[in-house]
Amino acid sequence: MIEKLKELSKDTAIYGISTIFGRFLGFLLVPFYTNVFSTSEYGLYAYLYSVIAFLNIVYIYGMDAAYLKYSSLEQENNNSDIFSTPFLFVAFTSVVISFIVFSFKHQVNNWLGIPSGYSYLLIYMLAIILLDTLALIPFASLRIERKASKFATIKILNISINLTLNLLLILYYKMGIEAIFISNIAASAFSLIVLIPDILKKLKIKVNTARLKQMLKFGLPYLPASIAAMIVQMIDVPILRYLTNDSTVGIYRANYKLGIFMLLFVSMFQYAWQPFFLNTAKDKNAKEIFSKVLTLFVLVATLIWVVISLFINDLAKIEFLNGKTLIGKDYLVGIYIVPVVLFAYIFHGMYVNFNAGLYIEEKTKYFPYVTAAGATINIIVNFLLIPVWGIMGAALATLASYLTMAILMYFVSNKFYKVKYEFGRVIPNLIVTAFVLIAYYYLYNLGYLTILLKFGLLVGFFFALILTGVLKKSEIVYASKIIFGKR
Repeated sequence: MIEKLKELSKDTAIYGISTIFGRFLGFLLVPFYTNVFSTSEYGLYAYLYSVIAFLNIVYIYGMDAAYLKYSSLEQENNNSDIFSTPFLFVAFTSVVISFIVFSFKHQVNNWLGIPSGYSYLLIYMLAIILLDTLALIPFASLRIERKASKFATIKILNISINLTLNLLLILYYKMGIEAIFISNIAASAFSLIVLIPDILKKLKIKVNTARLKQMLKFGLPYLPASIAAMIVQMIDVPILRYLTNDSTVGIYRANYKLGIFMLLFVSMFQYAWQPFFLNTAKDKNAKEIFSKVLTLFVLVATLIWVVISLFINDLAKIEFLNGKTLIGKDYLVGIYIVPVVLFAYIFHGMYVNFNAGLYIEEKTKYFPYVTAAGATINIIVNFLLIPVWGIMGAALATLASYLTMAILMYFVSNKFYKVKYEFGRVIPNLIVTAFVLIAYYYLYNLGYLTILLKFGLLVGFFFALILTGVLKKSEIVYASKIIFGKR
């Protein structure tokens, strides 16, 4: 048992580190893109990649999940069609969908609103989606076989190739945003080529129709749930573009990407949290531990929030490499949305914390309902607030969506697995953070948000946490001893 748990923790760390590293490498392209491309070019790129994200879900229609579900039977019954059936069927449907879209490319370009000068990008998009889809089940196979290191290595090399080609094609060959798509195609092709030996080893040119029906029955219900999850993450982009223009989308997404500082923290917590609560669930004091975890998560997250929110504006304006900035100077007009985006990710982290109960009690069927509610709120708030507040309306829609999901997840999860969370500390912590957020925007709009006042808000935040009992003296002393190596 102990060895199994160690294996789980090791694999989780490898997958987590590779994913987080990948996101960070991807973020490194944001300063590059925004200092090279115009806001409208970056906006078009962001919009088309949001389309790719949705189409990726349509192309795979839950078959990767179905493969993960039934692949355990391969070893027990020696059924080689467990891999071949979903892989061949997904390959067939992907080629068919791509052919249909390509055949009606002029109509699709018009429907998507792709400018005539960039109509060729649709072909690049189809190539990216097709290559990525073909690699999904082979990647899932690596996970089943517990080849975490190989999985992570391919993913990291994919991102490294993508990053290198972007720099080469844009800086040396002076290409436009098509360089982003070409780099992605090359990186995706690399991943698929590397996976070919694994594919050929398992592939049998036969589709088991009975197995296929079984997998489709399991996988297809994942489609609406996955689309709902993608709506929460990406629907703001097409809605914002529909209501405004590419330039506005570019400014919005570039500044939204600065939320990565909180997203990375939440992601690291998420990868550590799931194996932790599954391994701890049987402990006598498990619920007490889970309660304390939420308190500490919110406390650390809000501390990160206040530091980044107050000083991101100053950090983004620092010039380096011949006048370049963290994001291009033309994009800095939208940096005021960053505190709201960071705040939204705190609630996303709380949602992740609360979902432990559904996993422990095996009530995961409720996840799609919570996600669908968040997606609905996201769409409604986007349409209501973007016409009034522009990109801030889109940021607030994200906040409303994650807040809704966190609240609903708490009530649903607590119905089946009751945990007495320390809301006497968590809620005051969030209220203090909200007050700092309001004060930030009040001073920002008046033009009084000087460095001195920012430090004043930072000090005031800490004192407010101490006065409300959120931050306890004993915890400060304990943390200090750890930091200075006295414990």
